[in-house]
Amino acid sequence: SIVQMIGTTSVQVFVRTPKRISANSYISSSGEKPTPKTFQTPQTPIYPLCTAMPNRPTPPSPASPTPSEQLDTYAHALLARKSGSLSPVSSLLAWQDWATHLAASPGKQMDLAHLAAGQAQALAAYVQERLLAAPDKAQAQVAPPVQDRRFADSAWRQWPFWLWHQSFLMTQQWWDAATHGVRGVEPHHEKLVSFWARQWLDMGSPGNQFLTNPVVLSKTAEEMGANLVRGAQHLAEDLRQAASGTAAETPFVVGRDVAITPGKVVLRSRVMELIQYQPSTASVHAEPVLLVPAWIMKYYILDLSQHNSLVKYLVDQGHTVFCISWKNPGAEDRDLGMDDYLRDGFHAALDAVNAIVPQRKVHATGYCLGGTLLAIAAAAMARDGDDRLASLSFFAAQTDFSEPGELGLFIDESQVSLLEAQMAETGYLKASQMAGAFQMLRSYDLLWSRLVHDYLLGERSGVNDLMAWNADATRMPAKMHSQYLRRLFLNDDLSEGRYPVDGRPVSLGSLTLPTFMVGTTTDHVAPWRSVHKLHYLSPAEITFALTTGGHNAGIVNPPKPDSKRRYQLLTRAAGGSYLAPADWEATAPSFAGSWWPAWQQWLAERSDSGSGKRVKPPRMGCTAYPAMADAPGHYVLEK
Repeated sequence: SIVQMIGTTSVQVFVRTPKRISANSYISSSGEKPTPKTFQTPQTPIYPLCTAMPNRPTPPSPASPTPSEQLDTYAHALLARKSGSLSPVSSLLAWQDWATHLAASPGKQMDLAHLAAGQAQALAAYVQERLLAAPDKAQAQVAPPVQDRRFADSAWRQWPFWLWHQSFLMTQQWWDAATHGVRGVEPHHEKLVSFWARQWLDMGSPGNQFLTNPVVLSKTAEEMGANLVRGAQHLAEDLRQAASGTAAETPFVVGRDVAITPGKVVLRSRVMELIQYQPSTASVHAEPVLLVPAWIMKYYILDLSQHNSLVKYLVDQGHTVFCISWKNPGAEDRDLGMDDYLRDGFHAALDAVNAIVPQRKVHATGYCLGGTLLAIAAAAMARDGDDRLASLSFFAAQTDFSEPGELGLFIDESQVSLLEAQMAETGYLKASQMAGAFQMLRSYDLLWSRLVHDYLLGERSGVNDLMAWNADATRMPAKMHSQYLRRLFLNDDLSEGRYPVDGRPVSLGSLTLPTFMVGTTTDHVAPWRSVHKLHYLSPAEITFALTTGGHNAGIVNPPKPDSKRRYQLLTRAAGGSYLAPADWEATAPSFAGSWWPAWQQWLAERSDSGSGKRVKPPRMGCTAYPAMADAPGHYVLEK
């Protein structure tokens, strides 16, 4: 999802490598600085696609691969199918790097031997203390050497389960020490070895086995095995769904239970539909809001149920809201690239918003990948003197990929080449491939705990709207995903000033619009410290909010009286000094509840140049962009 944003200065500054920029170099041509702040629905018919704008040329198609290149692609795709889309070469190189350097590090070996001896001593002392503490109730009060939430149930304090789980945790502790801090090992290899060690150890965890899990054994005895019968039924049902390629049915139907904020589709291109939402207030803020979600998942993460829809919240606060709904690509879309999503996605949407709400600037907001592409578009607009944007907002969106978090485990040259070969056959990246990577990153929460809960305990968790959305997965076009991985993750072209738009590089140093950013504390997709890096890439006024929660639940964070959420908020004035993440976290004041009201107030204060002027709501669509279908449109229904 690419959001275009504009710079307001008439003098353009180009920075080739804007890693540590001097904010004073970006004062506007007028010499003024901004004032610092202290702080199953009916199917809709398919309409003809809109044509691409003639002033944005489509790049030429790449040359056809040679027979030898085709042979290599076939061989790599075959390897990908056999290895579950994970590069065995990358893992082998990582293990070889670690093992050879560990063999050449006698000091590290001594440390590990000392750790093992200390753990054996601690375990022996624990066993002795348990055996001397009688009766069993007193034994259960003896604190174990290692604590872990996976073994928090009191049943784990019974013999022999307390010995098994403590032995496992100490083994896991030893391997964590063994795979870290070995001199000479490449950082990426160190992370890979540590990750795979955790995966293998988790497979043997006593909590994940029938005979060594006291909670499962107790449940089985209590129900005389009925839980195992239900678990077998759940397993058979899940296997059938996996074989058929269909998702489990949920009570949430798009257009009936979720994505139900009233609106109209006013534009359909080959990559997206643009939805204009119907106003719910007599007057609205003069400047509209354009939401650009990621196309990795469907747009209605921002328009779930009535009680947690960000779209509805904005509309009810008097904002005119437009939202992009991306098309779920198929094999025929294999050649769609980042430029196509920029030209036929964001730019086409912005043109439509300008036509429906004329003579008004636009508040552009990007979420996840949509935010990254918004930054690309905004930098290009600033470079070209396009000033149609009023502000920028980024939700859990990275612009610097030098520290991308745990997703970086699956992104290196070997892994990307394997994915490219596989996508060359299918034309897209399957949703199941992305889901598998996320499951391994959070193997306990998303994999093992579910296996125990569903198949051993024989229970099924209820499905909420966010879970139903998460299961409604999409695909990624082959060309676009390759460009995304190489240009952003592998090469970090955007933050280094090398990312090209229309054949010329863009610089994040040219972003001078007021900016609001949101990071989430437990985000494994876009870690908040990585999101925060825009502070030293752009001299703009940046208001940064850090909220509790993860990549999705931290953003879907509606105001409610019983909310247990908290957030920190701090504004860095335009041209202000850089504050490192640790210093920011120690300085920013904390607030209870949702960050939504703070962002909405921020938008309202910057609407129509800060006048707060309210106007009559615009009509739904216009002559050039007539309303063609009811929201949520057609593309969101495609599987």
